[in-house]
Amino acid sequence: MSDEPDGKPVPSGRLSRVIGLGSLAGRIAGNMVTSGAGQLLKGQRPAMADLLLTPANITRIADKLATMRGAAMKVGQLISMDGGDFLPEELSAILARLREDASPMPKAQLTEVLSNALGENWQNYMLYFSFAPVAAASIGQVHKAITPDGTMLALKVQYPGVRESIDSDVDNVATLVRMSGLIPKTLNIAPVLEEAKQQLKQEADYLREAYMLDTYRSRLQDDDAFIVPRSYPSLCTENVLAMSFEKGDDIESVLHLEQDLRNGVMSALMRLFFREVFDFKLIQSDPNLANYRYDSVSGKIILLDFGATREITPAMAEGYRSLLRAAANNDADAMLSAALSIGLVTSEHTTQQQTKVVELGMTACEAIHVDGSYDFGNSDLIMRLHNMGTALTYRENFWHVPPADALFIHRKLGGLFLLAKRLKVQMNLRQIASPWIQ
Repeated sequence: MSDEPDGKPVPSGRLSRVIGLGSLAGRIAGNMVTSGAGQLLKGQRPAMADLLLTPANITRIADKLATMRGAAMKVGQLISMDGGDFLPEELSAILARLREDASPMPKAQLTEVLSNALGENWQNYMLYFSFAPVAAASIGQVHKAITPDGTMLALKVQYPGVRESIDSDVDNVATLVRMSGLIPKTLNIAPVLEEAKQQLKQEADYLREAYMLDTYRSRLQDDDAFIVPRSYPSLCTENVLAMSFEKGDDIESVLHLEQDLRNGVMSALMRLFFREVFDFKLIQSDPNLANYRYDSVSGKIILLDFGATREITPAMAEGYRSLLRAAANNDADAMLSAALSIGLVTSEHTTQQQTKVVELGMTACEAIHVDGSYDFGNSDLIMRLHNMGTALTYRENFWHVPPADALFIHRKLGGLFLLAKRLKVQMNLRQIASPWIQ
């Protein structure tokens, strides 16, 4: 055993987590009172959002959620990634910090978690175990280990108390968002919050993730573009996931490769996205770049983290296939019909709102319109989508929450577009999507 990490204990009990957010609220309230009093003395009437979202409070909120980790941090990440393009800058600033890795658990807490999951003699199962994690994120951290027979493993260890605190953590973060006053009180986010709770509970079930890992490995066994780790069932529990350790570099290391190789990597990821939605009807919905690694020896992409894998209904898959066909044929009427069937827009929205949603959809699919290579590196597509989305939300007052499946599909696609931009990729997306456009 080796490498003792420095870290901050994760609050594991419900009470300690509630108190943690409560103490945060108290400090923020005190800061708001002080700032508000100062402005009143100057004859100014401060707005609630201006008092809440000071630089000091932004730092306090982000640091507290990062320390608590678990659902509190994960929801922050979800909001930051899913809604960051359309949220006010102040709220996005609070949440952007949560995309970073968390501090690891101290050795004593890590040992307790492993003992509870694998038994007091857990070290007997390993010839080597590194207490210093190779990654530490919102729900768990990953450690390198070697079994007595020489198998190198990656052990994903869940933070204590995460599963039990999901409901309260999500509700507390939602309260924080509502306190900001930066989203309309009339916007019903309850369905999204409930879906977030269910999604997080699935992510916290490492036995389920092991099953999804094996499912993807089976479905991609004939695809030479990918490497999927193999689960190690004898060391898998609800709180510990053991899998083969796959060596690779950050996916952004691909940027240093020749253009054709970069194009090939991104084309494989886009082809996988279409297969997930239309063939597998099962999608790994987390666009975090850390979930992709690149094996420079084999030239293959390593796929990691299947906790956020979710099933897609046949009706939803068919709706998106109709939307893809409409985009390929530049058929606005067909796209509106598809958007209505998916739930991206409803018949209660105005004609103007429906038209703007279709325009946004057509723009998002503009690479499909091109019968040739589309240059993501030199495209301002992401910025235009950001501007159109912001205008739709605020200028057209389009505060609409689509079905959860749609949110997660868009989240994954948005992450892939961002990666294509970062890697300066040129690819024929229409050709890649052609099997599903017919």
